Amino acid sequence: MNEEKQIIAGSPMAWLLAARPKTLAGAAVPVMIGLSMAFADGGVAAFRLAPAILCVLFAFIMQIDANFINDYFDFIRGNDDETRLGPRRACAQGWISAKSMLRAIAITTVLACCVGMPLVMYGGVGMIAIGAICVVFCFLYTTSLSYKGLGDILVLVFFGIVPVCAIYYIQLGTITTEVFLASLACGFVIDTLLLINNYRDIDNDSRAGKRTLVVRIGAVGGRLAYLASGAVAVLIGLSYVLYGHVWASCLPVLYMLLHYFAYRRMVRIGKGKALNAVLGLTARNMFVYGVLVSVGFLLDA
Repeated sequence: MNEEKQIIAGSPMAWLLAARPKTLAGAAVPVMIGLSMAFADGGVAAFRLAPAILCVLFAFIMQIDANFINDYFDFIRGNDDETRLGPRRACAQGWISAKSMLRAIAITTVLACCVGMPLVMYGGVGMIAIGAICVVFCFLYTTSLSYKGLGDILVLVFFGIVPVCAIYYIQLGTITTEVFLASLACGFVIDTLLLINNYRDIDNDSRAGKRTLVVRIGAVGGRLAYLASGAVAVLIGLSYVLYGHVWASCLPVLYMLLHYFAYRRMVRIGKGKALNAVLGLTARNMFVYGVLVSVGFLLDA
């Protein structure tokens, strides 16, 4: 916290903290899974490097854009006050002015569109619609939908189904049942990050009228949802063996051990800022899951 108070307004460090680099794992995991599956099914000859790089850049820029949007709109709503339990936000701390953040949102949104546009050459005009939907819901999540308890559904769609399936389609021009199942599993794993975040903020969100899933089902339900989300992902992954991908089916079981240990720590802590440690463990576990699944598919290639 002392280091945060010493941040110079408008400095590179202020912008780095606003970009929330630790959250980029959430953007990286579906990209890794989609590309590894495409490589496993299509081989070296079918793999296209240029669209792969564009997908990575688009995912990272959109994640940063979402973080800027969240920082700005939560600030103007007054949600990031002194009662906040999570990491401090740039606008609320005065590191970046609201005007500068709004300008940054415009820049990152345009940049994401520019990076994503060439994907039309590889995936067809449908990529324009997918990109536009991603941008629209990037704004709707923070400004509206997260307050209605729809955040978890959006994570399943935009951190699971859409990126994994779109990346695979761009590489091989098709989508298989296994790819769809993998995209669902990916979404459930990434949703654990949202669940622990909302579990920590259950009291603040309730006071602010933010009806997240955890607020709706309560603290106990929130903990169980966190555990179940990771477990469902692993159970879905066991089906990969039916498609000849044994390693991809088995390796993610190791993730479940890490996820369970994080859950136990979540239960022991109960509430308060100490849950930020579980948030960190969850982000790590999420990335480990992505690596395990990706390595599994590559070993099965």
